[in-house]
Amino acid sequence: MEYFITGGSGFIGRRLVKKLLQQEGSRIYVLMRDIHKDNLAGLYEYWQTNSERVIPVYGDLTQPMLGVAPHIPQQLKGHIDHVFHLAAIYDLNAKAALQQQANVEGTRQAIALAEAIEARCFHHCSSIAAAGLFDGLFREDMFDEAEHLDLPYFQSKHDAEGLVRSNCTIPWRIYRPAIVVGDSQTGEMDKVDGPYYFFKLIQKTRRLLPPWMPTLGIEGGRINVVPVDFVVNAMAHIAHQPGEDGKCFHLCDPHPMRVGDMLATFSRAAHAPEPAFRINASLLSIVPRHLMTMLMALTPIRRLRDALVADLGLPRDVFRLINYPTRFDSRETQRVLKGSGIDVPPLYSYAWRLWDYWERNLDPDLHVDRTLRGQVEGKVVLITGATSGIGKATAKRLAEAGAVVITIARDPVKIAETQSEFAEAGLTLHAYQGDLSNLEQAEAATAQILADHGQVEILINNAGRSIRRAIEDSFERFHDIERTMQLNYFGALKVIMGLLPSMVERKRGHIINISSIGVLTNAPRFSAYVASKSALDAWVRTAASEFADKGVSFSIINMPLVKTPMVAPTKLYDQVPMMTPEEAAEMVCDTIIHRHVRLATRLGVFGQVVHALAPRVAQVIMNTSFRTFAEGKEGDKSKRSADQAAVSTFIKGMHF
Repeated sequence: MEYFITGGSGFIGRRLVKKLLQQEGSRIYVLMRDIHKDNLAGLYEYWQTNSERVIPVYGDLTQPMLGVAPHIPQQLKGHIDHVFHLAAIYDLNAKAALQQQANVEGTRQAIALAEAIEARCFHHCSSIAAAGLFDGLFREDMFDEAEHLDLPYFQSKHDAEGLVRSNCTIPWRIYRPAIVVGDSQTGEMDKVDGPYYFFKLIQKTRRLLPPWMPTLGIEGGRINVVPVDFVVNAMAHIAHQPGEDGKCFHLCDPHPMRVGDMLATFSRAAHAPEPAFRINASLLSIVPRHLMTMLMALTPIRRLRDALVADLGLPRDVFRLINYPTRFDSRETQRVLKGSGIDVPPLYSYAWRLWDYWERNLDPDLHVDRTLRGQVEGKVVLITGATSGIGKATAKRLAEAGAVVITIARDPVKIAETQSEFAEAGLTLHAYQGDLSNLEQAEAATAQILADHGQVEILINNAGRSIRRAIEDSFERFHDIERTMQLNYFGALKVIMGLLPSMVERKRGHIINISSIGVLTNAPRFSAYVASKSALDAWVRTAASEFADKGVSFSIINMPLVKTPMVAPTKLYDQVPMMTPEEAAEMVCDTIIHRHVRLATRLGVFGQVVHALAPRVAQVIMNTSFRTFAEGKEGDKSKRSADQAAVSTFIKGMHF
């Protein structure tokens, strides 16, 4: 048997070619663009064949008669049994004109060629999108009943199928696949589509929260997805069954899942928290369609939508599909496939393969320069307090990555020692002496840095003071609160305010504040420290809202307990698990690379959630740690009690 296939090098097409090659003596002509000649060697390797059985035919989908050479139709006339038209644009984001040209005009020219070569049957790969957003059950014999085709992709697939039904003079068969996902055996996929749009959100949730923590999700309509191997096997089988011409076949899952269940399945596959509480998106359907269109046209709502879809990598129209109203009857397909062993596997049986392949091959972050050097090389970075602890470890990492690293530090002796240490490692640290708690010195040092270096592209507010003392022991020490606030809040703000105007002018800048896990957990004994960091966090959140359209990014890192000179006076900390300065520096570098709005450990996020949902329970938990480590119980500073060991292990990284 001989075949002609458009889109034979595409995701579905190359698998269909491989399937058809299993028939002894089959020969396949594949339409290809001339610029893709170099791909042939890889395709032949994939197909495990050569040019004797798979013959490239060079042309262009959008040209008359598919743009093939004039002698091709005459050469193939009377020899082709089946023409499979698969080539199309499957992309919700593609421009309407491009979709019309490829999907509609491409189909018109494919029909013309099939008729010219007198093929026995024309097989058109349509889509369930041809039904539009039909409200109810769409049967395989329905076409004109399609409604709400205002999405360009839906309209183009409907128009293309209409051409086959009205214009094609040779026998035809139409296939409407559901949303096609990766191979159920290998997980292989070539693009982000359908449920894959939500994988980045699932991944972000997994990074933030432990897998056992229930989350808020969404419930919507039934989304029909099928693996590509089912589509290929079903299409190849149906195409060769006698007596099925002039029919349409839904290559769908007879038992589609609701959106919430589908996302829960992929969350399990990703070892991410499952959405236990779901908001029914159908509530939005009470808003008339024309009113919703008007609302989405409003600038504030449009900007909010665009920011959300950009952050999650979603197509703009994806939210319209959450309440997908159409169900698809596939009785004709099931009838023809009966006894063939070809059926749709349940999603849970292969969801993990899809996730694994996406995370290894399709995750957008894999294709972006996420190296530290790629983000900071040649850039001017100011790190306050970089002569010890987190600041010093971060400064080393950034200097090694090629950044121009500057610090403002108070102690000239430590400055000299740190610069010498950097020089021995072949690194440079530009240092400016100044006490940031003295606002005049903070302002002067910041101005001098701008005068010397012209700009600061990344500011890391790291310098800080911490006081570990219970409130009941601080009634006569109000000056502790003033000193802590002066450096951690006012000093940091003085530097930020000195740099912000130049960042706004250049429409580029990144300000990172080293905050504390105590802000999220309300750590006892650190009231002055937590208050000062909370104040800075609140200011930064407000500033981020004001400057969101100015190109300046703000990040907050709620750092857990780190083994630095700041905690050295508390001898009990010598015996508890803590993060090292180098590990803390990794968090800072990760924030520079990914521009996190907030970065916190899972324990910190969990603490914040508990405080929000069950504040009294959170108070009891923190009071227990407070009393467990009561000053009178410390005793031998080098030893911990059993209770202290248990609590410090359970709340690793939390201040107490």
